[in-house]
Parts: sequence; structure tokens; C-alpha cells
Amino acid sequence: MFFSGDSSRQKKVDLGGRSSRERDRQKYLDETRIAREQRQRFRHHTLTAIKIQKCFRGRRAVAVARSEIRQQFCTQFGENGERADRNAFKPSSKYLCQLLFFFRANDSEDIIRLVEACRLLCQSVQASGNILDILVDGNPSTDQHIVTYRVKRFVLCCLQALHQNREQFKFQLLSTSGSADLPALLLLEIVVILTDSSFPLAGNTLDYVLEKYTFGHFRELILTVSEQGGQTSVSGAGVSHLECVLTRLAFQSTKMHYTGHEFPLKLSFPAQIMSIPFLWKQFPNLKQVVVSQALWSCYIQQIASALPGHLNLLPPDISPTLPGPACLLGNILEVARFVLSQPNCTLKMQALEFATVLNFLMEELPHNFKSSTTEKSNNDEDSDMDENAGLITLSEDLEKQILNAVDTDFLKELVRILCIEVSPPGGTNSNEGPSDEEAAAVTAVCAFLHVTFMVLPLERFMTGLAYTTELVPMLWCYMKRCHLSHRWPSAEALTALCPGDAPGWMLPLSVFCPVYRHMLMIIDNEEFYEQQKPLSLRDIKDLVIILKEALWQLLWVIPSKATAVQKPIQSESSQKRFSLQSIQDKVSTVAAELLAQLQDWNSRRQFTSPYDFHAREAVDEIFFTQAASENTRAHELLKRAPFLVPFTNRVRIYTSQLAAARQQNSVHTPFARHRIRIRRDRAVEDAFNQLNGLTEVELRGMVRVTFVNEFGVEEPGVDGGGIFKDFMENITKTAFDIQYGLFKETSDHLLYPNPASGTIHAEHLQYFEFLGKILGKAMFEGILVDIPFATFFLSKLKEKHNYLHDLPSLDPELYRNLLSLKHYEGDVSQLGLYFVSEDNEFGEQKEEELLPGGKDIQVTNGNLIMFIHLVANHRLNNQIRNQSSSFLRGFKQLIQSDWISMFNEHELQLLISGSMDNMDVDDLHSNVHYAGGYSEDHPVIQLFWEVIKKFNLQQQKRFLKFVTGCSRGPLLGFKYLEPPFCIQRAAPEDAPDELLDRLPTSATCVNLLKLPPYKSKEVLENKLLYAISAEAGFDLS
Repeated sequence: MFFSGDSSRQKKVDLGGRSSRERDRQKYLDETRIAREQRQRFRHHTLTAIKIQKCFRGRRAVAVARSEIRQQFCTQFGENGERADRNAFKPSSKYLCQLLFFFRANDSEDIIRLVEACRLLCQSVQASGNILDILVDGNPSTDQHIVTYRVKRFVLCCLQALHQNREQFKFQLLSTSGSADLPALLLLEIVVILTDSSFPLAGNTLDYVLEKYTFGHFRELILTVSEQGGQTSVSGAGVSHLECVLTRLAFQSTKMHYTGHEFPLKLSFPAQIMSIPFLWKQFPNLKQVVVSQALWSCYIQQIASALPGHLNLLPPDISPTLPGPACLLGNILEVARFVLSQPNCTLKMQALEFATVLNFLMEELPHNFKSSTTEKSNNDEDSDMDENAGLITLSEDLEKQILNAVDTDFLKELVRILCIEVSPPGGTNSNEGPSDEEAAAVTAVCAFLHVTFMVLPLERFMTGLAYTTELVPMLWCYMKRCHLSHRWPSAEALTALCPGDAPGWMLPLSVFCPVYRHMLMIIDNEEFYEQQKPLSLRDIKDLVIILKEALWQLLWVIPSKATAVQKPIQSESSQKRFSLQSIQDKVSTVAAELLAQLQDWNSRRQFTSPYDFHAREAVDEIFFTQAASENTRAHELLKRAPFLVPFTNRVRIYTSQLAAARQQNSVHTPFARHRIRIRRDRAVEDAFNQLNGLTEVELRGMVRVTFVNEFGVEEPGVDGGGIFKDFMENITKTAFDIQYGLFKETSDHLLYPNPASGTIHAEHLQYFEFLGKILGKAMFEGILVDIPFATFFLSKLKEKHNYLHDLPSLDPELYRNLLSLKHYEGDVSQLGLYFVSEDNEFGEQKEEELLPGGKDIQVTNGNLIMFIHLVANHRLNNQIRNQSSSFLRGFKQLIQSDWISMFNEHELQLLISGSMDNMDVDDLHSNVHYAGGYSEDHPVIQLFWEVIKKFNLQQQKRFLKFVTGCSRGPLLGFKYLEPPFCIQRAAPEDAPDELLDRLPTSATCVNLLKLPPYKSKEVLENKLLYAISAEAGFDLS
């Protein structure tokens, strides 16, 4: 560095603002701290080394001492203690003292010495009869502590020997108590003797054992025995020593629980023992003791107090097919079923806790848990294989244990006990809200049943639950009181079962709806309308309001709170059966199904206004706009609860869907056009031969018809759509006529497939498929056809099953007879009925079995209800299954299922045929166009409307068919007629009389009426009547 001329040294400046003295101070403090920590670590390491050395030296000294004591023992008492006598167990003797000191459970020779000691003690007890005389010298009080300690250690050594050598002893543990020479039984025999309740030291000994030798060790011992597939208690041989010891330890642990001495739940009897698969099969006597001594209540309380973390405290699963929670659930349910079957049930105090425990354990069952007896088709099984890949599948035996425990009797008793606190229907003021105790009980019942419905197959218990319990009236009374008082208790505040933010009405509805819906499928019209069971029609009207409001909340209001950007994340908790999302999905489904069923009942015989099913908010244009697009709230609501939307709005959506499908089809096949020649006297056969072979796309395309009259001459006229409409009306009139043989009619002249159609037409199923296409084509093109179908057949178009209450639409007399049989008070077996159905076709009696071997199964009072429903099922479903399936197959080629899923059967009939009421002439008048010089004020037009209004209904239909090609108007009114109806003047005003003598003509392809300017009303009426009644085909077009 160059010399700058300044001899002074520049001072260094710390940019941190600290002086050099401060820096030195901080450095000194850091060095001091580091040195102190090093000294502390050195002292810790030194102390640790000293402890390790001390422990090692101590253990080595103990090992040396143990070896020396063992040598002294062998010298004094023999190699295995064979020179010892009964006095060897006295406090003054060194026999037991030395043995307990040097004993090692992993030393085979020590095991032999311990077994010899056990044999000697057993022989001494048998000889003396009093064990205290063997263990005590003279004064028991002076040697009490020594004796107590030796007894505890002796029992513990026996158990340790069994546990350490469980693989060697596993076959002996399965032997009966009569095999006295087996080492394992001798070890257990001593444990039994020293823990007997008559022995004064038994209580202290059991406490000591529970502290040192936990239930976890017993679990390992039991599982080793279980590997042999044996049963520890042999029938007729009494209770095994292993089961006896386990029973005493279980009882003692319960006493310690009630006296305030708690074990860690991870080491408790419920966690370690009750999670062993099929525990009660191995220890039936333990099962009896657990129930009779009220141990079970204690265990339920222990588990409930630790939920939900208890499931994490269970031991590791024995195998993937035997998960711990499922094994624990199976054992709890089996005992609970036994408890509930007792006359004096002790479950009342623990009912809520029990429901809580069951709920959480069922939640842990695999999501593919199904009954092995559930009937599934091969296609279902194949489709489930991919879905269940990688999922846990329970052992078949474990699955059966759970399913067999949860039967009708179990649920009946559990519901009865849980609902003791709930006021019975009519037992209190309905305007008063339920108490907290009632709300807690209802929440517990519904939480358990909700998960049960999600897990177990409903057919096993739903009928019994609906008819043998007061569940439906009780839940309705509860919901009605909450509804009228405008106070739904918060389920979250009542129990830890409910997820956060769950409305109080959600859980009751999740249980009430499926149970009541099941009842509605079974009860008959007399019970529903006349006897009003189980709910009155007034109550059902209130129920409709509750269901409607709940569905609107679930399908419209709640989804609106979640923005489109913030989509719900499929977390692990949302996948659970008892998550808020799963409950919402379940309630929205079952509530929609129940409300749809109530709407069907209301359609048969009205008990409330149809408008009560509609949500007022679902009628605006915003809703209609959203409904036309997928992945919207409105579209989802229409898919799951369409009846919330008024019928006219749904028809608008339906017509817009059809229009979009027609437009899409015309884009893909713009020039597709099929021309067919139809003989009017052979319309069905010609149409079948020419149209049945067309593909789905071709059927949706344009079809042009040329009619041929009876002389073989083509009728004049160009088909612009009108001739096709006439063709559709003619073919449906012929093919669906009962004289054609494919369809029959009910007493109300409603059509359904002829069960014996095969005897009339060899290709009857092909014809049914073709007629399905014809009906689908008519609906696809928006053509209304006059085909009055029976309601139960329309259900087949919606792919629904028919039940007993649908039978009146087919055979009212049979329905009345079945009801009389249902209420028959005598012995049904004396009527000589069997499970067969007698069908009379064309005068020939034919018998069909309702069940395999039904001709040999007599109808009794026990199976009467089954017989009635099988008869209804046979008539409504089985007899027309093939015909209906073929018809539906053709129908679905043109009409998608989701298009008509918005409508019930009665509304579907309106889509097919339109309204059966009078034609709305005023509506037609309001939506007419004029051409050729006509106007609204023209005298001829005024005369024309006077004549049309004077016509009767049949004449009005003929007129409508004359001008549009169809005798029925558009479903939503003539405003939607395409193109609009138009009246054109067919001649000038000053035309000669020859021209004015012409008949009116029409162009049905454009809905046009060509009307000459007649001079008088009488002439106009006569000419118009002649034209519409001539049935001259299209000669007048």
C-alpha cells in the first residue's frame, strides 16, 4: 500500500454499531457457554457409563448368584426338586424361595423344575384340602408378606413359562383338565388354585398379575392356541384352565376399573382380548360370565370413553382379512345380541354409549363389505372386480358373524331400549320441541341405523324393522314436533357422533325415509288411504312439506354456498360413511325416493295438492337456463328430485333436449332420408319390414312415407311431415289395438303387453322391439299418439319394479281377493293354497310356480304375506318381462332414459298422448296466423271460429288431425306448434260459385288450412265436417 502522507492509523469501525469491547464480551460468553455444555455432556456420559456398568455388574452378579442358588437347589432338593415334600412350600423352607429366584422362563430345565413344583403343590392340596396349611407355618400374620410375595411370583412364573413356551404347549392347552400329567395343564392348574376366590390372597395376586403379565401376553397365548383351529372349551368336559384364568382376570380388571385403578386402554381387556377373532367360539363360558357379571357394560364404557382414538390403540391386525376393528365389532355384536335376548336386559344405562361404539366400529368396515348371500348377477360381479381391486375383503366367517348378529330381533330390541326416553306419538303437545334427552336418544338411534343401512344388506332386516318396531311413528312424531316448534336440536351438540355443521333434521331423515319408503312398497291401498297406517294423510301432507324443504336445501341452497372454483376435496374423512358429505348424499337420495313415491300415491288418489310437491323457487327463467346445461345445480336437482319443478317447466326442458338431439342428428346426417311405401291395410307389416332394420342414427333421421290405397295406387301428396304424422297415428292405432294380439287392456281400457303374445305372433318379441322404436320415434319427433298405457307398464319404460299397490291397475278383482286373504283371521293352510299361479289364456288353464318347488309348498299364516307379494310380482313383472324388455330395448334407441326420468308414470302418459281434456280452442285461436287476405276481423274467420267452438270433442280432434296430421295438440299449448297454425284464403272474394263449392283442404306438413270464403255459416260447417270426416287420406291435401 502506498504511503499517503498521514502517519496516523485509521480507526476500524464496526458497521453493526458495537464497540470492540462489546464484541470481545460476547465472544467470551459464547466460549463460556460452549465449555459449560461440554462439561455437562461429559458428566452425563460418565454417569451413563457408571449406570451401564453398574447394571451390567449387577446382572452378571445376579446371573452368578442364580447359578449358585440353582446348584444349591439341585444339591438339596434333587436335580428337578424330586426330593422336596409338602413342607417345601412353608416360609421356613428355601425350596420355593430358591426356585422363584433362579427361575428363567427360557430355560428348559427350569421349566421342568417349575412343573415338578406345580405337581407337588397340586398333590399337597389334594391331600390337605387347605392351601393355607401348605403355605403357612403356624401364625399366618407373621409370614403374611413372605407368603403373599411368593404366591404372586409363583403365579407369574407359571404364566411366563406358558407364554415363553406357547408354541411347545399349544397342543396341551387344548387338552381337557383330565390330562393331569401335561406340563401346560399343571402350570394352569396352579394359577387356577392360587387365584380362586376362596383363597384369601387371590385378589392381590390377580392385581399383581395384571400389572406384570398384561392382557397382551394372554392375547399372544390365545392366538397361538387359535392357530390350531380348536376350541378351548370342550363340550361336556367343563371349562378349561386357560378359560378359567382368563375369566378371573377379566372379572378382576373390571373390579379394578370401578375402584379407580385404570389400565392403559391399549393394554385393556377390550382392546387386547375382545379384538381376537371369534373369541366367544373359543371361550363360550367367558361369554356367559361377561354377560351375567355385567362385565360387558364396563367394557363398552371403556371403549366409548376413548373414542375415536380407541381404534388406533388396537393391536396390529392378525391378517388383512381379520382387521382388529371388525373382529372387535363382531364380538361386541354377538354378545349384545345375547344380552338383548335376556329377559332382564342391562343395556338401558349404556344404550347411548353402545350405539356410539357400534357406529364407530361399523365406520371402519371395508367399503366393499357385502353379504356373501346377496344375490348378484354375473355382470355385477365382473364390474365389482375392478372396483374392489386393492380393497380389504373380510373373512367370510367374520362377515357372517357380523351379519348374523344384526338381525331383526337385535334391531327391534335396540331401538326399543334407545327410544325409551322418546315420547310416544300423541303422548305430548306436538307444538313443544323435544327435550335434550329425547334428542340425544333419537340421534344415537339414527346414527347407528344410518351406518347400518350403509354397511349391511337392507333385505336382511328392513321389513322387520319397519313392521315390528315403532320406529316410523316415533321418528315422525319427533320430526313433526321439531318442525312445528321451528327448533331442530343441533346434533353436533348432542353427541360426538355427528360431524360438524350437520343440521338437526339430517340424521332423522336418513333413517326415516328408507324405512317408511320400504313400508310404502308393501302396504296396500286400504292401509294407506282408509286405515291411514302408519301415518295419517294429514301427517303425510306435512311430511311432503318437510321433505320438499329438505331437498331444496340439500340440492340447491347448500351447493350454492360452495363456489365453482372451490370444489370439494375428496379427503379421507369425506370418504367415510358418517362424514357430513356422505350423510347429505344419502339424505338427498332417500328423501327424493320417498317424495317420488308419495307423489305416485297422490297420483292414484289425491290427498294433497300437486303444487305441494313443487318448490316455488324452481319456476324462474334462471333455473330453466341452468337446467339446460350439465354440471349445474338445476341439472343435478332435476336428475335427483325433478318433482320439485312444476310439470310445465320440465316439459320445456324435455322439448329443448329433444330439439337439441334432432339438431345434432341433422348436423351429422344432413341428407339422411328414408322413403317407405305403406299399404294402409298392411301398415304394421310393411313398416316392420322396412323400418325395423334401421340403425339408431337412421331411425333418428328423416323418414318420408308414401301411402298406397286399397287399389294399389299411391295416394297424392308430398310428405313434408304431415303424411308421416298420419302414418304414425295409423300404425299405432293398428299395432296397439287389442285385436292385433300384442296388447291387452285392463278393465279401465288401458293397454299392457299380452303375456300370451307368443302364441299369436311367432316373432312377437321382434314386434315389441319395433313398437318400442315406433313409440320412441313419435316422442322424438314430438308427435302425440292416442295410446293409453296402463300405469304398471309405463313403470317398465322407467325401468322400475311394480309392487302390490300397483295391482289394481291390472286386476282390481284379484287385488281385492288378495286383500281379503291378507286379513283372513282363520287358518290359511285349510284353504288349500300353494305357491303357484293359475293363468287362463285362450280358455286353457296353465300353472306357474311362484317359487322353485312351489306346487309342493303350502300357503300358511307364516308365509301368507310372501305369497301375496309373489302373486302380485308374477302378474305385474314376471308375466310381461320378456315383452317389456324387448319394447324397452327398442324405445331406448331413440329416447334416452334421463330424458324421461324427470316424469312419473302419469306425466309420462301425458308426454305420449297429451291431455285427455277438451281441446283448447281459445289457445288455438290465440296462436293462429292468417294469409291470402284473411284477418282476425274477416267475417269468414269469425264464422269459422264459431263453428269450431260448436264442434264436439271428437269433431275437434278430427279437425286438428286434418290440418296438422295429429289429433292432439302440442303438450305445452299451440304456442309451441311448429310451424304455427295458419288459415289461408283458398279463393278470391268475388270467385264464382263453382270455386266456392270446393271443400277445404290442408297442408299438414306446414299446419296450413286452405279455407274458401264461404257465404254462410251453414255452408262452412257442412263443408268442413265433410272434409274432416271423409277419411280420404291425402286426396284433400
